[in-house]
Amino acid sequence: MQRSIEGEVAWVTGAGSGIGAAAATSLASAGAKLVLSGRRPEALEETAAAIRQSGGEAFVAAADMSRSEDVERVAGTIRERFGRCDILVNSAGLNVPKRSWEEIEAAGIDAVIGADLNGPFYSSRAVLPMMRERRSGLIIQISSWAGRYVSRLTGPAYSAAKHALVALSESINQEECGNGIRSCCICPGEVATPIIDKRPIPVTAEDKARMLQMEDMAETILFVARMPATVCVNEILISPTWNRGYLEGVKL
Repeated sequence: MQRSIEGEVAWVTGAGSGIGAAAATSLASAGAKLVLSGRRPEALEETAAAIRQSGGEAFVAAADMSRSEDVERVAGTIRERFGRCDILVNSAGLNVPKRSWEEIEAAGIDAVIGADLNGPFYSSRAVLPMMRERRSGLIIQISSWAGRYVSRLTGPAYSAAKHALVALSESINQEECGNGIRSCCICPGEVATPIIDKRPIPVTAEDKARMLQMEDMAETILFVARMPATVCVNEILISPTWNRGYLEGVKL
């Protein structure tokens, strides 16, 4: 049985593009009130405009999620404006072109770990007090196929951060299940998002069309959000049917 998320407050990070923007639009279509965060205010405003045009409610709160002070500021604004945060979707993330052990630089390591691990850590920590007060809450962590299988394609920093995100998610379930709080870690294979274009080896349009699409991820996130409060979907591992990692002769 699906539960209604009408009127619930959902904070989506990385909401200016990709999975985050698609997830925000999908949650808004189900009646949630959206708080949109990311580093690019103009992109966030575009997502907000699309939501409002469809009759939804969206509030833009730009932030660099790798900075704890930015995260705390937005969490404080959510508490002041809404008094609650029912759903958090940690979708903000990045990778760098120079990602192998031979090429990666210290700044690249800091950028990847900051966005892909520290950001979800900061925001999860920031919303837990509001969720504990209501004895209810859902956090959805967007990890990666690389969060389960170490990949040379994504590089050591990204693989390490996404593996750690899986552990972070499960630790929330261990400590907070008694407070009615759930965390779901979604680990998708290749998704056709703008981050794909930063790959060292360019991806063809034909290959992108065979990947998971942003709308697929949005539907998956909405599915988790609508599950009854008694159900914790701990983890989802999802991939394209045409999985390039399984196919011989495909250059990744």
